Amino acid sequence: MPRRGLILHTRTHWLLLGLALLCSLVLFMYLLECAPQTDGNASLPGVVGENYGKEYYQALLQEQEEHYQTRATSLKRQIAQLKQELQEMSEKMRSLQERRNVGANGIGYQSNKEQAPSDLLEFLHSQIDKAEVSIGAKLPSEYGVIPFESFTLMKVFQLEMGLTRHPEEKPVRKDKRDELVEVIEAGLEVINNPDEDDEQEDEEGPLGEKLIFNENDFVEGYYRTERDKGTQYELFFKKADLTEYRHVTLFRPFGPLMKVKSEMIDITRSIINIIVPLAERTEAFVQFMQNFSESNFHNYTLVSLNEEFNRGRGLNVGARAWDKGEVLMFFCDVDIYFSAEFLNSCRLNAEPGKKVFYPVVFSLYNPAIVYANQEVPPPVEQQLVHKKDSGFWRDFGFGMTCQYRSDFLTIGGFDMEVKGWGGEDVHLYRKYLHGDLIVIRTPVPGLFHLWHEKRCADELTPEQYRMCIQSKAMNEASHSHLGMLVFREEIETHLHKQAYRTNSEAVG
Repeated sequence: MPRRGLILHTRTHWLLLGLALLCSLVLFMYLLECAPQTDGNASLPGVVGENYGKEYYQALLQEQEEHYQTRATSLKRQIAQLKQELQEMSEKMRSLQERRNVGANGIGYQSNKEQAPSDLLEFLHSQIDKAEVSIGAKLPSEYGVIPFESFTLMKVFQLEMGLTRHPEEKPVRKDKRDELVEVIEAGLEVINNPDEDDEQEDEEGPLGEKLIFNENDFVEGYYRTERDKGTQYELFFKKADLTEYRHVTLFRPFGPLMKVKSEMIDITRSIINIIVPLAERTEAFVQFMQNFSESNFHNYTLVSLNEEFNRGRGLNVGARAWDKGEVLMFFCDVDIYFSAEFLNSCRLNAEPGKKVFYPVVFSLYNPAIVYANQEVPPPVEQQLVHKKDSGFWRDFGFGMTCQYRSDFLTIGGFDMEVKGWGGEDVHLYRKYLHGDLIVIRTPVPGLFHLWHEKRCADELTPEQYRMCIQSKAMNEASHSHLGMLVFREEIETHLHKQAYRTNSEAVG
């Protein structure tokens, strides 16, 4: 293939050179043909009869010179146009050859090469054809259905709530709001500027003017995402004084995979400084140190403070106590159980000046409730399982984090004005969200929050006390176990009635 391309390039070069020589020859012949006679036998006007003056010949020569210049300019323009056409043809042939090479090599996705617009459009249409937009898909059961979420201009009604999301999201998160605003504007563009194949008739307003829809005419919409195809949007618009709705279907197909970067990361020499603030929790500290020692970690330093406990203050002191330069820090609580694999995740997802890591912890419920059918709860190591009735992802907690010391100091550390329980971790998290660093937020299987009884002190502010009580309730047991506890008296009454009825029938 490279030899054929070289031959094509050589031919194009010689063709261009030949064309230029040909045009020059035509111009030269034209000049010879139009030049005045210089034969010795010819007589010049004005020499014999002296009827023409000098000004006449000067004007005649000037006219011929202008004519030749105009002709030369025209020929140069034609030559330049031919050059451009040859160059465009050469580019098209090279692009076609590259596409053939890509097909021959069997590459199934585009890397950093540009894809022809027609091919890209064809791909996007194929994504729509594969998605469940125009025709229903055959599903094995009701569990295969991808549900929609509905929305209005101000709200999103979300089906998958988890433990902290509400069935109605208001205000809507910024990235989602921007997405939906863009979709509504696109729907209005479709309605107000319809194509010939759109199934709608032009309507007129009360004064005969063209009917224009705006965002206030948006009634409701639905959207859902098929992860390997794209996002489907169903939009409905209606004028207050009309009975008909306008329905627009939009689809945002995903493009082909593109490589961003490929790199190697060596974590063998990456030291982690684990900082744990502590006050009074002696038994929990013994459990933590046992886990710490079993993981083959033995070096630790105790920094004692003779003052009222403040978590943010303790972490600040621990971070500044390290005097050996840059280091990766893991802010941890004494009731956290972590694995060596988690520490590797900590190293991989934090990078100085670029990324901080905020893992989502799996929080264990009260073992006395989870294992109520057993005489005693199993050892802690056997409780570390990811099940609905054993715990939940603490997606509202931001206390466990991995970040480099330089980034922590640059951003200003914790807010020392926050006193008592809760709040300081959220303030630090918001600082990073408002900065330039990437925040990695994801569930991590090797990080567990062990259950312990919470005490909400009276000296807390009303907001802190509310947060403490809410956290205490959510950490106790799953919804089903809590429901059984709430209705325990009703269940026992039912069992007594059943037993009494059975005994009565036996006696009768």
